[in-house]
Amino acid sequence: MVRKYVYGEPFETEAVVMEMAAEKGQETLNVGQVSLKDGFSFSYEMAGNDIVYGLGEANRGLNKRGYCYISNCTDQPNHTEDKRSLYGAHNFIVVSGERNFGLFFDYPAKITFDIGYTRSELLRVSLEAADLYLYVIEGDSAYDIVKQFRKMIGRSYIPPKFAFGFGQSRWGYKTREDFLKVAEGYQKNDIPIDMIYMDIDYMQDYKDFTVNKENFPDFPGFVQGMRENGIRMVPIIDAGVKVEEGYFVYDEGVEKGYFCKREDGSEFVAAVWPGDTHFPDVLNKDARKWFGGKYRILIEQGIEGFWNDMNEPAIFYSREGMDELLAALRKYVGEDVERIPLEELEKVTGISNSPADYSRFYHCVDGKMIRHDKVHNLYGYNMTRAAGEAFKEIAPDKRLLLFSRSSYVGMHRYGGIWTGDNKSWWSHILLNLKMMPSLNMCGFLYAGADLGGFDADATRDLALRWMALGVFTPLMRNHSAMGTRDQEAYQFEGVEDFRGIIETRYRLIPYLYSEYMKAALNDELYFKPLAFVYPSDSFAANVEDQVMLGDEAMIAPVYTQNAKGRYVYLPERMMLVKFSKEGQYTEEILEKGHHFVEVDLNEVPLFIREGRCIPLVKAARCVEELDSTCPEMIGFEGAEYLLYEDDGFTKDYDKEGSYRKLKI
Repeated sequence: MVRKYVYGEPFETEAVVMEMAAEKGQETLNVGQVSLKDGFSFSYEMAGNDIVYGLGEANRGLNKRGYCYISNCTDQPNHTEDKRSLYGAHNFIVVSGERNFGLFFDYPAKITFDIGYTRSELLRVSLEAADLYLYVIEGDSAYDIVKQFRKMIGRSYIPPKFAFGFGQSRWGYKTREDFLKVAEGYQKNDIPIDMIYMDIDYMQDYKDFTVNKENFPDFPGFVQGMRENGIRMVPIIDAGVKVEEGYFVYDEGVEKGYFCKREDGSEFVAAVWPGDTHFPDVLNKDARKWFGGKYRILIEQGIEGFWNDMNEPAIFYSREGMDELLAALRKYVGEDVERIPLEELEKVTGISNSPADYSRFYHCVDGKMIRHDKVHNLYGYNMTRAAGEAFKEIAPDKRLLLFSRSSYVGMHRYGGIWTGDNKSWWSHILLNLKMMPSLNMCGFLYAGADLGGFDADATRDLALRWMALGVFTPLMRNHSAMGTRDQEAYQFEGVEDFRGIIETRYRLIPYLYSEYMKAALNDELYFKPLAFVYPSDSFAANVEDQVMLGDEAMIAPVYTQNAKGRYVYLPERMMLVKFSKEGQYTEEILEKGHHFVEVDLNEVPLFIREGRCIPLVKAARCVEELDSTCPEMIGFEGAEYLLYEDDGFTKDYDKEGSYRKLKI
């Protein structure tokens, strides 16, 4: 059961698509207490064993209890345990225990979730203003509540099938020759690949919807040539539009008034990669339609996918911010360093993504000027929405790949996400795993992390272990930063081990794609906590480093350095399958309980539930060349599997004949 309460005058985020009447907000709810003093706060006394799920792209564990999280979309590349805000704002939580209920705070500005941090038994959610919709969902279990929420917010984005292939990316690929070298590196080593991503250097002077003509004299020909070789190019689009007269996007945006404004009506200027930029006012439906239409330029040159970046929006500095900083520091010219107050020096590091800058510019929404910080968390959502809505006009019957860095609930209908600029740290493999079910709960099914880590230097064993987790995430992409160690799969010794792991992904794609489509079409989850499947198993409720995948399987990746394997808890009898190179695999039945499972560096472990089976096919160089007509079935004798198949490109998802029953 869902109840919708309205407090004050909420901004219409369009996160929820289900029509329902709103009740006037009350201070006493059947699941907690609301205070309207000093803004808005919700409080609930948790029982000792209550678990709190949700928050999507948030730090730490599956169970969010015991820490403080802030929904405030942030360009934060250092995902250490103390960080309270990351790139997304997903304001949905589920309290699971003696009582089961969910809360969605539809509020587009900064919101704080103190989940037993200040006081261990107190859940307190605080907002600066009492202008929001609060949805209270009650159900029989946490899983039931999540499924109700998923129906409220609408169907998750469905990518083209090629998007389940492996992709390679690196900030630093610049020229046609750079990309051809990567393609050759994979294909000479017989490693499957479907996508190579293009970071900011493919553009002319970092200008959106342009291509550097010197590096790509015939861009459509280059894209087509790569496509004929089985590889799709996927370019990045950034939020900031370069301030440059003669640049068509800038000129049109200024002429039409489609950029975010200062309070005095002039265009707000912020420095990002191109230097001075303006931000398209994507909360303005006319500006959103205009900006989304620009994706046509690259689509008409053969592009079939995009990734949207820097859309929190990230700000290196503003003109106002820089003027204030320089004025503060000029007072100390000629002074000894030790005489400069620490708070003045801290202004240097605080100039990027400054709260002051987010209060300096405005959006025009239905003729009304809205200060950005009041709707900050909606920017990345609406940038990706701009593209998603445009795709319906540009290619109405075709699926295009689209994912974003920043997001809010609702963006899940238009694209997926990647979890941003992580590090080549072992702890980030585990963080990657724990985020996946939480993201699914908030509608984001097409998700993944930068495998191997974006920043810092990956080691061979870390890359292999992380890729073994990436085998199962819908988005499987190796991505790294300029200046870090090369981490393409063919750069390490023993390339056959990397080949085996990526081939395992391709062998499993019919199953992974089928489970994804079932989850998307039925408002279900692709990844689930063990407790959602085994609600009466008290031990399963506390397992955070294993997750259920679809209805047939469980994954338990290795995420520690030099480990020979790991401890695994089986809530029921299962079959352990270990995939290795050259298409080999082993099978072993393990009884319910605790086990130490040895996993070699070149192995990918998967656990199949009792009475279940999954399809397996022969690997191919790309998704289009996979043959699933007669898959091999692995699992328990006599089990059946319902396989979903479609053409992978069109949007006729529910046509007759999409399912066929397979039996082992």
